[in-house]
Amino acid sequence: MAASRRCMVKLAAGTGITALLSGCAAPERGTPVPEAYSAAATVLGVANERFFPSLDMKPIQRELFDAVMRAPDFQGYESNALLPQLELLALSGGGENGAFGAGLLCGWTASGTRPEFNMVTGVSTGALIAPFAFLGSGYDEQLRAVFTGLTPDELLKSRPYTAALFDDGMIDNAPLFLTISRHINEAMLAEIAAAYDKGRLLFISTTDLDAQLPVMWNIGAIAKSGHPRALDTVRRIMLASAAIPGAFPPTMFDVTLDGHAYQEMHVDGGTFAQAFLYPSAAVQNRRDRIARLQPVRPMAGYIIRNGRLHPEWADVQRRTINIAGRAISTMIAASGYNDVARIFNATQRDNVAFNLAYIGPDFQEVLPSPFDQNFMRALFDYGYQKALHGYEWASRPPF
Repeated sequence: MAASRRCMVKLAAGTGITALLSGCAAPERGTPVPEAYSAAATVLGVANERFFPSLDMKPIQRELFDAVMRAPDFQGYESNALLPQLELLALSGGGENGAFGAGLLCGWTASGTRPEFNMVTGVSTGALIAPFAFLGSGYDEQLRAVFTGLTPDELLKSRPYTAALFDDGMIDNAPLFLTISRHINEAMLAEIAAAYDKGRLLFISTTDLDAQLPVMWNIGAIAKSGHPRALDTVRRIMLASAAIPGAFPPTMFDVTLDGHAYQEMHVDGGTFAQAFLYPSAAVQNRRDRIARLQPVRPMAGYIIRNGRLHPEWADVQRRTINIAGRAISTMIAASGYNDVARIFNATQRDNVAFNLAYIGPDFQEVLPSPFDQNFMRALFDYGYQKALHGYEWASRPPF
């Protein structure tokens, strides 16, 4: 607070820009990883702790193959077509709209039809849901509490306007990290490791802002590593995935490369994609078998879009900030549409059943302020009731 007051005094006094910047320096950071070496840097020294899908797909292909070989249900089957269906779940970003996905999962449990997922992926608010969804219905009450029981003060803390110039985000997400830490504990990490041993995978996506690269963090492998910093790293990955650039501070990861220390800056995974079901290139073998008319293992993909897929009308005022804000929200919405279309096209090519859930136009509540409890409770109940009564998953995008 004292530093903020000093900044305001300097502004009011009309001091020169040099003095202003020297007195209100931006947060310091460590040396970034040199260009073109991001994939070689490591956080915990675990070989398969994370993947860089836009650089090299081979490590991910090996991880998926190894997971299949570990799965108990893989043994004893002579034909891919006779193997049990693989169940995949993708959880998208969406901020407060994550209450929809949380409610849908809990209602799905109550309906008695929710499967155990072989692979779960999460981005942004989807990353906050993903560990609970991965571990199953035993964590539904915790999932409900996170998305209906928390106050805005337990998720974020506003910073002064000067943060736009002199800090790394307009909102302090330290309260969110404390909330994540209360729920993601050693016992939960042990369960994730046990599921990993059985061939089940949990991926959370962030964006390496220095390198402009999407990063897939292998949460099961990190949990299995037994590294003393594994739990803190998983918590920080979840925080990073939900760090909307400019709004929330980035998460800094200390890494090593050839024995030297560096630091990476990670932000919201939705900067690259708001949802991903599976890395397309990682299933090349499946496509080859389809091309040769050979049987492939049944696969079903479930995509929970924590947002709408229809245009939301607004009366845009003829002011710079209103126009810019509306344009940014439109670009984000378009990105969400494109992600759904991309996933649909991949599933059709790869013979994967496509199942899509999203917030429909019948949900009429309006968000009055960020992370408003009443709005999130209403949205949770909307998703819960939809699933409880047999959600009609869309077999193709509604556009």
